[in-house]
Amino acid sequence: MRFDGRKDSRVKMEHRQPVNLMGSDGTWRRSCVLLDVSNTGAKIEVEGTLDVLQAKEFFLVLSSTGLAYRRCELVWIDGTMAGVHFISADRKKRAAAAQTGAQSK
Repeated sequence: MRFDGRKDSRVKMEHRQPVNLMGSDGTWRRSCVLLDVSNTGAKIEVEGTLDVLQAKEFFLVLSSTGLAYRRCELVWIDGTMAGVHFISADRKKRAAAAQTGAQSK
């Protein structure tokens, strides 16, 4: 039985996993550590200032080459810790379709 209200179970990292946050437009980057991850989001510890996390969307870059990444949005901040929700392509398509449908009415 799950008591934390999460839909997906999380995997806690046994070792510090360095990752980066990067602005969708590429104008900023922050080093961080991946603390846990699920299919729908992650908990990270951010190094440096968190002011850039006010952006609506950004990337969680999982590899040093930049080939593995997830588009995310901020869910919460607590000190240097932050929770992010992964934005799926299906969700973006549904939102765009809903907006188009609303505009045509």
